[in-house]
Amino acid sequence: MVVNKQIQFSTEGRGHILDITDQVRQKVRESGLKAGVVTLFSPSSTSALTTIEFESGAIHDLQQLFERIAPSDIEYRHNQRWGDGNGHSHVRHALLGPSLTIPFVEGRLTLGTWQQIVFVDFDNRSRSRSLVVQIMGE
Repeated sequence: MVVNKQIQFSTEGRGHILDITDQVRQKVRESGLKAGVVTLFSPSSTSALTTIEFESGAIHDLQQLFERIAPSDIEYRHNQRWGDGNGHSHVRHALLGPSLTIPFVEGRLTLGTWQQIVFVDFDNRSRSRSLVVQIMGE
């Protein structure tokens, strides 16, 4: 069986990281499925999904990592073309990607003890975001 849902929220942009684990757990519960996978997809080219320990130090470190790898204060050709100043956001998105798949067993996500699902908004302004949640199983 396949169940399709959505999660909606607002972000602050500029590397804002949100813990969405509880929302995903709720969607899996609502599906009524006991075993399978949940796939999350962000239909955006300036945001991404991953897992991390959602702790202030780890979050800060992740944000700093992206600033070192794809600095926001250098020139990007994307900015020259569109003038929107978010070229770094697109590059950062490409490093993590738009989707994440997590198995669930007995209706519970199989995340590790210190592992949370996070949404990272790399854009240079606040946004309203929507995630596609597709739950497949039995």
